[in-house]
Amino acid sequence: MSDSLLFTSLKLPNGAVLPNRICKAAMEENLSAPGQVPGPELLRLYQGWAKGGAGLVLTGNVMVSPSAMTGPGGVLLQAGGDLTPFRAWAKAGTPPGGQLFMQINHPGRQMFAAMGEQAVAPSAVPVDLGQHSKLLAQPRALEDGEIREIIARFATTAGLAQEAGFTGVQVHAAHGYLISQFLSPLVNKRTDQWGGSRENRARFLLETVKAVRAKVSPGFCVSVKLNSADFQKGGFEFEDAKWVAAQLNTLGLDLLELSGGNYESPAMQGQTDDSSTSKREAYFIDFARQISEVTTVPIMVTGGIFRLATAEAALAKDAKGFGVAVLGIGRAMAYVPDLPNQWRAGKMSEVNLPEVNWKNRTMAGMATMALTKRQLNRAAEGKGAVWGVSPLLTVIRDQMKTQKLTKRYKAWRAKGA
Repeated sequence: MSDSLLFTSLKLPNGAVLPNRICKAAMEENLSAPGQVPGPELLRLYQGWAKGGAGLVLTGNVMVSPSAMTGPGGVLLQAGGDLTPFRAWAKAGTPPGGQLFMQINHPGRQMFAAMGEQAVAPSAVPVDLGQHSKLLAQPRALEDGEIREIIARFATTAGLAQEAGFTGVQVHAAHGYLISQFLSPLVNKRTDQWGGSRENRARFLLETVKAVRAKVSPGFCVSVKLNSADFQKGGFEFEDAKWVAAQLNTLGLDLLELSGGNYESPAMQGQTDDSSTSKREAYFIDFARQISEVTTVPIMVTGGIFRLATAEAALAKDAKGFGVAVLGIGRAMAYVPDLPNQWRAGKMSEVNLPEVNWKNRTMAGMATMALTKRQLNRAAEGKGAVWGVSPLLTVIRDQMKTQKLTKRYKAWRAKGA
């Protein structure tokens, strides 16, 4: 497979080079050491991926505020923190000749109530998970000054990532997290400059990218993860995504990743509340090819890629000559960390990922995430993947671990962190 398009290099707009078109996509590890910093487990996990053959490795969520974590085992990088563990992470996770991007994020309203923090959002609109809604905190609307402070936090975290040795950052504006919430008319009910029109709803994202780009050097990569759509009626739609992508053209972006969905409609797992959207492999490719018509930034797509044939087809251009440049592989590389090397060697053309076909979409999504995290935990312990495990028992195990981590997080916060 050495002559495959998958294994050709790509020069990004700022001159940085990806040695191939495969990215280890972001997955939430929940593996921080005490103090919400990278520790031995996270380093061991990323050492495997760095050696696995991907040209670009993306970290899971790194949070910009201690009071706003997607999970109690998440990593935080803010001003005043010790960069030593982050330098070790950068050294462990950078692939030979490749790139390591830190994904930086703020959860907004998608934060667990058990963590005991006040959730914030564009407007006081809670996440609707039906009977499971109480799992998430009730949000309050952000004030103008708080919005500007969060934008500054994104920029600070990006600058620290560069100082620690990462080669780029990805601003997470997808999957229903805070920036995505500002983009969605279902969540953003504001009447000031941060809400209402599409231009105003996109302001938070655009100002964040500007602040990040101004904070880092020209050779440091800046990327964005954007939903192609939320797959919710009345939400952030495909035409919105095309418009936002066009606005990003002039902001010094080096890579634009497209995904979709949120906690209420987990399209990133192949599930949506939009019956017109079918579940299929590489389920965002068609959207990405259309968005590539309006942007000069290389497009990356993540979602549902676990077969070599699918990956090869996804890189093919459409009849107009448009296409995607980079493929993000997530769950498949949780189970097979060296999948790119396997493909290059002509081995393991397909990864048979477990499917959770429970009727309750929320619980099915939780189980899928729990199964993936179980594999990440095993890789972090230096163990291989396990197949055919019980989704229900895995969810229970994950909940027990989360409870322990929540106690640790709350104790850390109580000490004034």
